[in-house]
Amino acid sequence: MRKLIVWNLMTLDGYFEGTKPWDIDFHNFAWGPELQRYAEQFGRESDLLVFGRKTYEGMAAYWPTAEGEGEIKAYMNSIAKIAVSRTMSEPGWNNARVVSDPIPELTRLKQEDGKAILIFGSAELADSLLKAGLIDEIRVCLVPVILGGGNPLFKPAESQMPLKLIESSTTEGGAMILRYEPVKA
Repeated sequence: MRKLIVWNLMTLDGYFEGTKPWDIDFHNFAWGPELQRYAEQFGRESDLLVFGRKTYEGMAAYWPTAEGEGEIKAYMNSIAKIAVSRTMSEPGWNNARVVSDPIPELTRLKQEDGKAILIFGSAELADSLLKAGLIDEIRVCLVPVILGGGNPLFKPAESQMPLKLIESSTTEGGAMILRYEPVKA
């Protein structure tokens, strides 16, 4: 059985992007050798990436022509990818396909043999999958900056969701990499 893992960077005040889409300059406060190694590890531990439409479009525009990204660029362009969208018909990025209803598809894929399935960014998608009970792990890099506004990583919910800390580490620059798993009732 495969694990479904969410990864994102988040400011101290809870935002994964600023007030405009792809306003992620705050990532520069966290980026360094530790996050570089962490990002490279994703390529070794996973065999499928899943994105919401907005994140997918940004990633598909960046990675095919990214410069100086080495190992990360190689796996981002070669790994299997799913774009979750009700409006997109052609993914336009190699080794990718479009899925309009992610819950049954990811439920099925989690039952198969394989490596981890990763969701990068895509806060709305991650929220729906978390509420459906499909997320096995949440990995957050807590960036040491207060953004003051933007798009929150975690969306309002009708009830609390307890999480269990399974690992934490601190980067030289003061960012915290946190790994949690949802506590099953």
